[in-house]
Amino acid sequence: MDHVEHSSLQGMDTLVKWRRQFHRYPELGFEEVETSNFIRDVLLKLGLKEVRNVAKTGIEAIIRGKEKGPTVMLRADMDALPFQEETNTTYCSTVNEKAHLCGHDAHMAMLLGATKILMDEEIEHGNIKIIFQPAEEGLAGAKSMIRDGVLHNPDVKAIIGLHVDPSMPSGFISVCPNTCTAYSDRFELKVIGESGHAARPHLTVDPISISGEIISALQQIVSRKVNPLSSAVLTIGKIQGGHAKNAIAPSVKIEGTIRTFSRENREMIVKYMDQVTKGICEGFDANFELKLIEGYPPVINDPNLIPLLDKVSKGVLGENKMSIVEPSMGAEDFAYYTQKIPGLFYRLGTSNSAETSYPLHHPKFNIDEGALPLGAATLAQCALNYLQLFTITRQDTVLMNH
Repeated sequence: MDHVEHSSLQGMDTLVKWRRQFHRYPELGFEEVETSNFIRDVLLKLGLKEVRNVAKTGIEAIIRGKEKGPTVMLRADMDALPFQEETNTTYCSTVNEKAHLCGHDAHMAMLLGATKILMDEEIEHGNIKIIFQPAEEGLAGAKSMIRDGVLHNPDVKAIIGLHVDPSMPSGFISVCPNTCTAYSDRFELKVIGESGHAARPHLTVDPISISGEIISALQQIVSRKVNPLSSAVLTIGKIQGGHAKNAIAPSVKIEGTIRTFSRENREMIVKYMDQVTKGICEGFDANFELKLIEGYPPVINDPNLIPLLDKVSKGVLGENKMSIVEPSMGAEDFAYYTQKIPGLFYRLGTSNSAETSYPLHHPKFNIDEGALPLGAATLAQCALNYLQLFTITRQDTVLMNH
């Protein structure tokens, strides 16, 4: 354990260099061409022999042990957000309206660091598969990775990943057993009226005023139809309509998200959205079109892997640095892996000042780069401990047979 921690801390400058390289040149989902090329070059320089492209811009690499055994997989996401960065750092994004404001630049640097650590280790049994995944931000890059076979050749028995958390101090981690993120679905609602002059509203059907009624009514679905002991969020994130201050608009477009932890609540909310919107529109002679865009399912953390993380936390970070937390209403396409194999997804604290405490997706989001070696070390040690469990079990089986 001491070797892993020391090795990681020694590489601090390199981790920062990698992270800032990614940060300066952000690329959106399935467009991570230069990011992918950079990662491939680093992996080859680290001595990996089996490196291949998957899911268009993704990367898969394998570190094989001396003898056969299970394969554990480590994952980092690659894509940036279509936002304008508003920090004043020397390494801020050089690309207009694109920026790493969700920490994927840090995730990639940490996984490269973990790979460096693992290449210096003697792996007796089993394999460690390293994947850099494109298009986490809404484009379900994980599904493409799975479709391109990252769970096979060799078959993967478990997957481990992390996400930076600016609400938690550096040096700490958190994890939520079982369901730890929400279903996240998008909806588009078009309210269709009849346009006309603002001075003669009685000759029109005003979709803006009708939309106001609909938005107010939709908020009551969660407060009055969902069990208060359950969790659900219906958010209106965008409303667009109208062309001039003295004209009634022909239509209004409303967009938002639905977040739940249960499929039953998800289906119930959609049913009442349709029912409520239909009633209001019929009452004012308007029409509507409601479209649901299915999003990510929940991430399911395997409770059997939590003790493994606890041991790693104590060894790398120290005592009392890991906390068990409640689920998040956020979404993460790591969920698609956990639908197929046991998974462990944990949060890494990255805050040490006001500048590193802005929330994810904020234009001023940034991290304490001192957390980079901690992420690299915990990822690497999680993989090693997982394979070590197999070795111990295998030895016990041999002794029992004798």
